[in-house]
Amino acid sequence: VQLVESGGGLVQTGGSLRLSCTTSGFTFYDDSIGWFRQAPGKEREGVSCIRSSDRTTYYSDSVKGRFTITSDSAKSTVYLQMNNLKPEDTAVYYCAVATAGYLCGHTINMRSTGRIISEFDYWGQGTQVTVSS
Repeated sequence: VQLVESGGGLVQTGGSLRLSCTTSGFTFYDDSIGWFRQAPGKEREGVSCIRSSDRTTYYSDSVKGRFTITSDSAKSTVYLQMNNLKPEDTAVYYCAVATAGYLCGHTINMRSTGRIISEFDYWGQGTQVTVSS
């Protein structure tokens, strides 16, 4: 199983980016596919997650109303549309997959690198998002 993130970059406050997470060797069934982020010196935290079985979506309070997660099972890709970006959104963004659909709700408000990494089975390499003020 491989996860490859793309779409990160440098953007000004108020700008938008769309991240993509393309998976291979994996078929969406009843899984949690999440986006997490980690800023320098901080714990990894949940950003958004989608349950593949019914496409239920989850968002952390800090991004609710600004970010939208979608999935395209035909392309085995999950997207994170990020609008109205703020400097505090600056971080490395990671895509991850857990072969258990309930983990979206369990981890979305989690802020613990160790616990988050242990809950998800597969991780991408991360993509940098930098929002300038």
